[in-house]
Amino acid sequence: MAILLKPADSLPASIASSPARPAPWVAAWARPGFRLRLGAVLFLLLGLLPVVPGFYHFIQARPGHLLADPLLALLPVHDVSAPTFALIYGAIAATLLYLLPRPQRLLRALWAYYFLQLLRMLTLWLLPLEPPTALVILHDPVMDRIFEVTTQPIVRDLFFSGHTATMVLLTLAGRGRKWRWALGLMSVAVGLLVLVQRVHYSYDVLAAPLFAWLAYWLAGRITKQQPAIHESTLV
Repeated sequence: MAILLKPADSLPASIASSPARPAPWVAAWARPGFRLRLGAVLFLLLGLLPVVPGFYHFIQARPGHLLADPLLALLPVHDVSAPTFALIYGAIAATLLYLLPRPQRLLRALWAYYFLQLLRMLTLWLLPLEPPTALVILHDPVMDRIFEVTTQPIVRDLFFSGHTATMVLLTLAGRGRKWRWALGLMSVAVGLLVLVQRVHYSYDVLAAPLFAWLAYWLAGRITKQQPAIHESTLV
């Protein structure tokens, strides 16, 4: 039986004439603007590492104001550290796996995280607060080691909730309705859990999505001039 092979010139023009698209990271790295923005944000994030512990110890040593919070009073008080950080670190791992093959989205997420840290340090400096009276210490397996909170827990880092804002930022960095719905529900859960733990006022949690959106918007302004990279084939 004869096997007929179509010559290349008989193939559809969209197939015959389309050059093979380079891998997203190859295409991204070929652009000087991408390399510059990526290097800059990594440099800035690394620059925060020696600054952040001292800043938070300063926040902890400074007295603040105790706030009335009727909404917080309606919730029970429990130690929910384990489910809180299971959700947070699970969401971080899943989002990183999603973003790593998508350099342009990863770049925006990194810039957004950097801006989020700056915004939070600014609001903490401007608004010294005392934690709610029924506070239960939140044990973070990662941050406890960074800030050595076994001897001095950091509990005055209140406005705004960094845990909730990080979850919202992860939600914004993803794509797809199911993905965002899942991370959105996880963000709500983390917001409720930190209130149950009494490590935040309800004001801290309610304000967190606004600051996460602002950080993501600012990151978009930084990265918007970057030429589009073909990531649409990655679902």
